[in-house]
Amino acid sequence: MKNLRTNTDRYIDKLDESWQALPIRKQRRYTMYFFAGYLLFTAAVVFKIWHNAGRLDSDMVIEHIENPVLKKNESPVSVQGTLSKNKPKK
Repeated sequence: MKNLRTNTDRYIDKLDESWQALPIRKQRRYTMYFFAGYLLFTAAVVFKIWHNAGRLDSDMVIEHIENPVLKKNESPVSVQGTLSKNKPKK
C-alpha cells in the first residue's frame, strides 16, 4: 500500500512539473478548453433533464413503501417466540 502511494505521489509530481514547464499562455489556453468542455457537458445534462421533465408521457408512480418484516409476518403459520420454549426449569 505504501508503494502505491509513493508511485502515485511521484506520478503527480511529474505531472505538476510538466504543467509548470508549460508557458503561462498555454496553461491558460488548456484551462479555458477544460472549462469550455465542462460547460458544454453541464449544459447537455441540464438540457437532457429539462427535456425529460417536460415530456407529457412521463408519469411518476408514487406508492407507499411496504415494510418487508410486516409482509413476512402475514403468513398463515403463526410464529411463536423461542424464549418461552427454552426457559430453564427450576
